[in-house]
Amino acid sequence: MDQQTLAMTQEMDFSLLALFLRASFTVKLVMMLLTVASFWSWSIIIRKFITFRAARSEAEGFDRAFWSGEPLDELFDQIGPAPVGASQRIFAAGMLEWRRSHRSDGELIAGAQARIDRSMDVAIAKETEHLNSGLPFLATVGSTAPFVGLFGTVWGIKVAFEEIAISQNTSLAVVAPGISEALVATALGLLAAIPAVIFYNKLSADSDRIASGYEAFADEFATILSRQLDA
Repeated sequence: MDQQTLAMTQEMDFSLLALFLRASFTVKLVMMLLTVASFWSWSIIIRKFITFRAARSEAEGFDRAFWSGEPLDELFDQIGPAPVGASQRIFAAGMLEWRRSHRSDGELIAGAQARIDRSMDVAIAKETEHLNSGLPFLATVGSTAPFVGLFGTVWGIKVAFEEIAISQNTSLAVVAPGISEALVATALGLLAAIPAVIFYNKLSADSDRIASGYEAFADEFATILSRQLDA
C-alpha cells in the first residue's frame, strides 16, 4: 500500500453514523427499516415479559382464592361484572353460563354442561389470542431480517463496484468505504433477527404454558360443576 492510499484510508471516518450517511438511498432505507424493526421487537419482548409475569401472578392468586373453600357463588359475586384477570374472566364466563342455565323454578336447562364448557373455551381462546399478540411480528423479523440485510449488502456492493468503474481506481481507499457501508446492512439484519428468534421461541413456550394452565383450570372447574349437575 502506497503512502497516499494509506493516508486517504486513515482520514476516512468509519463510524456507524458516517457509514450510514455515505450509503446510497436504498441502503439507508434498508438500515432504517431494520433499526425500526429491532426497536419494535425489543418493545414487544419487554412488554410480553411484563404481561406474562402479571398473568402468572394473577393465576396463582386466583387459584388460591378458588381452592380456599369459599363458595363459588360468593367468589363470583366478589369478582363482580368486570373481572380484572384472565383466570377471573374464564371463571366468570363459566359461572355466568351456570347461572343462566337455571330456570326460575331452580331446575337446570338441558345442555348446561356443554354450554358452560363452550363459554370457558371462548374465554380461553380470547386470553390466548391476547397472550400471543405481537409474537407473529417477532417470527417475521426473525425470518426475514437477515434477507433484508443481505439485500442491502448486495445493493451496496453493486453501487460500490459502479463507483469503482466510474473512477477507474481499485485502490483500498476507493473500495473500502462502499464495502463497509454495504456490510453494515447485513450486520443490522442479524442484530434484529437473532434476538427476535431467541425470544420468539422463549415467549411462545411461556404463552403455551400459561394457556395450558387456563385449560387445566377450566377442566377442573367443569368437573366441579359436573358433580353439582349430577347431584
